[in-house]
Amino acid sequence: MADVPNGRHPSGRRTLVPAYPPGTLRRLRRARLLPRPVRVLRSLRVLPRSVRARSAFAAAFAAAVLFTSGALLMRHQLYDERLRATSSVAQEQVDTLLSATAHSSIGGPWGAPYEIVADDGVLLASSPELEPYEKDGHAFLPGPGRGGSLPLYTRRRFTFPAVAEPAARSLSGRTLTTVEGTVPASYLPGETQGRGVAAGARVRVYVLIVPDDAERAVGELDRELVVAVPLATALVAGVAWLATRRALRPVEAIRARTASVTATDPRERVEVPDTADEVAELAVTINATLQRLEEAATAQRRFVADAAHELRSPLATLLAGLEVATAYPDRADWPAVVSAAGRQTRRLSGLTEELLLLARLDAGAPPARTERVDLAALAGRLVEEYAERAGGSPKVDLLVAAPGTATTVFAAPGDLERILRNLLDNALRHAVDRVLLTVARDSAAPGPVLCTVRDDGPGVAEADSERIFERFTRLDESRTRTDGGTGLGLAIARDLAARHGGLLVLAVQPKGSGACFVLRLPAGDPCQGCGGEQLSGLPPLDGEGGLSACVLEGGTPTGSCSRPADARPCRVPPREEPLARWWASPRRG
Repeated sequence: MADVPNGRHPSGRRTLVPAYPPGTLRRLRRARLLPRPVRVLRSLRVLPRSVRARSAFAAAFAAAVLFTSGALLMRHQLYDERLRATSSVAQEQVDTLLSATAHSSIGGPWGAPYEIVADDGVLLASSPELEPYEKDGHAFLPGPGRGGSLPLYTRRRFTFPAVAEPAARSLSGRTLTTVEGTVPASYLPGETQGRGVAAGARVRVYVLIVPDDAERAVGELDRELVVAVPLATALVAGVAWLATRRALRPVEAIRARTASVTATDPRERVEVPDTADEVAELAVTINATLQRLEEAATAQRRFVADAAHELRSPLATLLAGLEVATAYPDRADWPAVVSAAGRQTRRLSGLTEELLLLARLDAGAPPARTERVDLAALAGRLVEEYAERAGGSPKVDLLVAAPGTATTVFAAPGDLERILRNLLDNALRHAVDRVLLTVARDSAAPGPVLCTVRDDGPGVAEADSERIFERFTRLDESRTRTDGGTGLGLAIARDLAARHGGLLVLAVQPKGSGACFVLRLPAGDPCQGCGGEQLSGLPPLDGEGGLSACVLEGGTPTGSCSRPADARPCRVPPREEPLARWWASPRRG
């Protein structure tokens, strides 16, 4: 242990003590948190470990403290009560001695030990217990002296030396309280005659308060408490043990039943006790957890089976085509064989990518690099692409509602594009004549950005509004695995929306009105003014108006614009604050 120069710790903190090795002070402080007996018991590993034993030990400890405190209080009250009674008797004895001495000479035993003393310590009378302390006619206790007041019933404490004589056994080596009364010598004429006591002198009567009666009563009580307190403590500990054992019996049953649950068969359930207490709530919670585990295991098995089935179909088609072409090479249409093989390979590749994406989403992987994306601009680009691909049947239209309103969201562009592509692919598979994609901003500022994809197909029954988002789910109308998709598009779209703080739902539509999917995404911060305040929309270019609406019908623009305007950066520099620095940080995603 080295001294710290200049009273400063190497870590920079000021200190007035030497520098201890690292961790020493922390261990010392931690060691003082518990009383020394508890630390010793813990170090010796003698404290009980089971809940029943700990509960019984705690109850016994509390009962011992409570009973001991009550016993000490009872003992103290009994001692004080008996001592007060002895003091009252001693005070009455002072009156009796003064009255008796005024009429006759007294001596010998007279209740409690006493002594009658005149001026200069002249002994007038005393009890046999004080005779060993009196020598040559002089009293052991001091005389009253001359002059001053005549106190009555005053009390003082005196210590009696230890002597070997049996008569003084009750006083030897003890410090006792006396009750005294002082009167003029003329008040005791019969006692002062022939003792050389002047007529103007004083006489004092001492009566000792000997607590033998109080000590005997306390001793009898102690003998009873020595037996009663341990028995009562043991009784409380036993009751606590039995009560805890009975209370933990359902917990033990829950533990035994839960131990039999396996990952492959989590169908066991624990019995919920009829107690309506914390144990019953624990059983309900465990059953709910087991239910979720069973559902997760079932979903995992179904997912693996569905994935294997989805992968087997294109593989079987690919293998069959190649085997037929290989068996009859002269008759095979090799361009068609290669085209079919490429088509099935692309299907396998797309399915594999979707499975990997779902695995990353299930693992909670963070989204890719996020940035501000104009949802209207992205939707316009995709509508043009899908309109060209569809060739006008069905029509793909885009409607940007509320011209001039910012439709910027803060998201990963790739994830956002995948959501829209999955929704458009699903709509095109079911649409008859038209698919309408709408981008709008909620009127409640600062409201989210809404994107709807609506088709005029057969629609989705209300009972299937949630099941359609489950993985590998196909409704009856699109059950074929060649044209019906993989059944993962909507599930991926909902998971991606949730990862960006959004929500994807199926809106309730009248029967035969098609399906309408609604995507809600939190609005991004499109622009920041010079004062740091958020602007409601993009500022217009110099001499131009705001963002105009545009409807594309089958890829042909309506109006003067060919596509929604791209997002424009704000020309006002942002204020240098933590939020602005975070927007500019390359690690914000």
